[in-house]
Amino acid sequence: MKDLSAVRDEDRFDVAAMHAWLRPFITHDNEPEVLQFRSGASNLTYLLQYPGQELVLRRPPVGTKAVSAHDMKREYLIQSKIKSDFSLAPQMIALCEDQSVMGSVFYLMERVVGEIFRRDIEQEITAADVAIMADSFIDGLVQLHAVDSSLLQEFNKGNGYVKRQVEGWSKRYRNALTDDVPNGEKVMAWLDTNKPDDVDSCVIHGDWRIDNVVFDLGKARIVGVLDWELATVGDPLMDLGSSLAYWVDSDDEPAFASLRRQPSHLEGMPTRNEFVNRYLALSRRSCDDFTFYEVFGLFRLAVIIQQIWARFRAGQTTNPAFAGFGDAVNLLINRAEGKMK
Repeated sequence: MKDLSAVRDEDRFDVAAMHAWLRPFITHDNEPEVLQFRSGASNLTYLLQYPGQELVLRRPPVGTKAVSAHDMKREYLIQSKIKSDFSLAPQMIALCEDQSVMGSVFYLMERVVGEIFRRDIEQEITAADVAIMADSFIDGLVQLHAVDSSLLQEFNKGNGYVKRQVEGWSKRYRNALTDDVPNGEKVMAWLDTNKPDDVDSCVIHGDWRIDNVVFDLGKARIVGVLDWELATVGDPLMDLGSSLAYWVDSDDEPAFASLRRQPSHLEGMPTRNEFVNRYLALSRRSCDDFTFYEVFGLFRLAVIIQQIWARFRAGQTTNPAFAGFGDAVNLLINRAEGKMK
């Protein structure tokens, strides 16, 4: 429960109205106790505690946001559609498109119970536990990329995924630019010049991080995968590159290591290169040079953080966790430039 707190004033909603709307989907008469998950920097996530049942509510943040981001209906539909093929997707409960209830579209799902590991692990972790985390994390991504992509046919825009991603994230960065971060033009030009053709097309998560995965170490497996906001049908190596942008090796320089938000640095965890090689071996895919995907992942993460930083600068969110995001964008853009060949 350390990741939970009272709901921030700016993120409050009418619990009575939400409960009244939800009544046809549940058996509880009384309103729930509501807490807010402190983690996460994009959509708002709440825990609804009913007697004998815990639900999770997801809604967009208040304030200006990217047009294509925070699409609750899309997020709900993706998880609903792949659940039959990918059991690690949470069980959806209900989608509310009536914005009079909360001022936005929102959805509810069953809470996945297990262990979520963030920047620092306070409990005792053994070498065997680390091996379980690493192996199941990589295996899970391979498993997701093997899901029948026809389940998400409506989200498949066809060939050209890499090109669309480079163009789309470049546009988002320019739209969210503030005067205290690099303009990123050098990175965007390099990505555009060096973009490869799509290697494949499959279901991708878009935000595959350890802290988006729920583990059951006692059973040596993953029991759930969260935060499907960026999921779609696309190129698997782009998904891998995006995942590795968060992966801090134990010997990384202090500046980049300061951005670590998952325990990828633990002894026994694979390095980024080992991660890539294991993924390629398990998925039976090939890649002679991963540089483009690494640079793209770093740039994409910079864009995600910059969009939040722009909202923070504009006073649209007061979450103190965002106070250092401008510095993080500077670091990531510079790191991406340093990786370019």
